[in-house]
Parts: sequence; structure tokens; C-alpha cells
Amino acid sequence: MSEDLRRTPLEAEHRALGAKLGAFGGWLLPIEYEGTLAEHAAVREAVGVFDVSHLGKVEVRGPGALDALQRSLTNDVSRVTIGAAQYGMALNESGGIVDDLIVYRVGNDRYLVVPNAANVERVHGQIARHAPRGCLVDVRDDLALIAPQGPRSPGLVGALFPQADGLGYLRCAESPWEGETVVVARSGYTGERGYELFVPVAVAADVWRRLLADGASLGIRPCGLAARDTLRLEMGYPLHGNDIDETRTPLEAGLSWAVSMDKGEFPGREALARQSAEGIPRRLVGLRMLDRLIPRPHYGVFSGDDRAGETTSGTFSPTLRVGIALAYLSGDTSPGDECTVDVRGKRGRAEVVRPPFVDRSPR
Repeated sequence: MSEDLRRTPLEAEHRALGAKLGAFGGWLLPIEYEGTLAEHAAVREAVGVFDVSHLGKVEVRGPGALDALQRSLTNDVSRVTIGAAQYGMALNESGGIVDDLIVYRVGNDRYLVVPNAANVERVHGQIARHAPRGCLVDVRDDLALIAPQGPRSPGLVGALFPQADGLGYLRCAESPWEGETVVVARSGYTGERGYELFVPVAVAADVWRRLLADGASLGIRPCGLAARDTLRLEMGYPLHGNDIDETRTPLEAGLSWAVSMDKGEFPGREALARQSAEGIPRRLVGLRMLDRLIPRPHYGVFSGDDRAGETTSGTFSPTLRVGIALAYLSGDTSPGDECTVDVRGKRGRAEVVRPPFVDRSPR
């Protein structure tokens, strides 16, 4: 029931704009406004703005903050300088992915960790368990998260937040706004140049309205989760709960680049070492449909008559105008191999590809 869902501080703004709202990760969020294709195109060609306030905001601060993160997460957080950010994961002892997340270092001994909505408590607990005395680990419910994305977003965001001007990829900076402090981060989930703005709830609606007003001449559109999903899938970015979960390891998901095995102990490290030595049975690959069929999650993938796996995500790519999907297939599967996908009882040919499906880069 919608009464049991958490509400974004921008809900009234979304309703005023005619958004279609729906449940996601325990929250009531905008799924679309004018339509997924129009919103997708705005982000690829101009600028779109998302309300992603459902994402977690876990602040880790004080003496021992770095140690807490190093012992909790897969990547080497010691490499993150002030004003930088890093992708990583929290694992269980079997090497399964509890969550994937981004760590922003916003100050000395002060970090902001952003997990997925459904996993905030798990990630908070894992970090807190490894936190030494004097290190505080708090969930920040006083922050909204607004994400302007697209090739025209630098001009829009830079005019409002001077600290954003020239900000590099996976960098962040604090910026004043109406007596409050906003953390401006150059990151995103769309494959385009874009930002995530950590905005105090008290001024969130003001920032949202200002972005839409100032972006009108740039072709800005408010965008929902449906467009966010097609955009991220074109980039081959995994979605927790679909493409990665506690039954899959970073090695299987193609995320070993975000694992630092030589930094010291963290949950799941021994399991990853064993899997690396024994061999990886299945790997997450991209599928591009050769026939005019659209794959969806949990569709069977076949090699000849043998079931080889199933899709984890699938959609129609608005950019390529073909069906695309992610799937776990045999570890010896290579780009260029062909398979078939069972789309509601009809087999369609697909080619194995290495994501991203589209030639974009947020860098």
C-alpha cells in the first residue's frame, strides 16, 4: 500500500508536474512524466533531472572513519582524496554483493556513502560493526538527492553552483545555497555528463524548481525511474536486485576492478580468492538482439537446445532501436557468440557483446 511507502520531500513537485508515481525500493517515486522515450532522449541530447532521494546517505566521520570503510568495503578507500569519490561494494562472507555504492570524501575524516534504497540498513550496519571508538556512522535523512544529467547539465549546474564549474568526473565539492550547504558531485547513472546534488530537505524544492526554470531554454525535462533504467542499461550498469545480489560475486558480475585484494581484510575477501583460483563459472554479459524482439528480466537464454541461463535485465534501447539485455552465461562465453532468447514463447537470435551498448562516457 502507498501508505506504507516512504515519501520524497519533492512529492508535491512531482504531482504538480503530472508524474506517474509508483513503488520502488520501499519509496513512492516518479516512474515517468511525459513518457520514457522523451525523457531518455532529453538526457542523451540535452538535460534531464531526476529525484533520487531514495538513495541512502550514510555519513561516516571522525577518527577511524577511513579504517571503518577499509574494513567494510571492497575498494581501497585510502586512495580517495578530499573532494573525490569511488565506486565499491559491500559483500557478505561468501563474496555475494550486499550492495554496490559510491563513497564521497567530503572532508578530512568525513565521508558520505550512498547505497541503494533497499540496502541502507545493511550497509550502515556493516560499516558500524567495523567502526572503531570515536567514529560515527549516521544515516542522513535530512538530505534530498537531485540528479541533473545530460550534455547540457554542466552549464546549468555551474551557473547555480560555481563549485561545479570544471569539476572532474567522480569529484565533489561543497557549495552554499540560501544559507545551507549543498554537496555537488560529478557522478551519475546515465552514461552522460551529470551531477548529483545532496541538498538539505529545507531547500530541496527551491533547488528543484530553479533547475527546471533555468533549464527551460536548454530543453530540460523532469525524468522518472523508467528512463533511468533504460539509460543505465544502455551503459551496461548493473542494478542491485536484478543483475547483482548476494548470490553473485564481483568476479561474476565483471566488477573485479572495484575490488582491492591487497589492501587488507574485508568481508568476502577469502571467498573471492577461492573463486578466482578455482575459476568463475558464469559471467555477466550483454546481449544485443538480432531479431526484432524485446527481452525482459528472467527470460531464458539458450545455446542450441540447451538452456544457458536467463536475462537479469532487458529492455528496448531507445538509442539503438533494438532489444538489449544482461545475462549470466558460461564463463567461456565471448563477445560475438550467438544465442537465442525465449521472448514469451518465441525464440529470438542475440549476439553476446561487451557493454556499454552505446558509445557514451560520463568522463
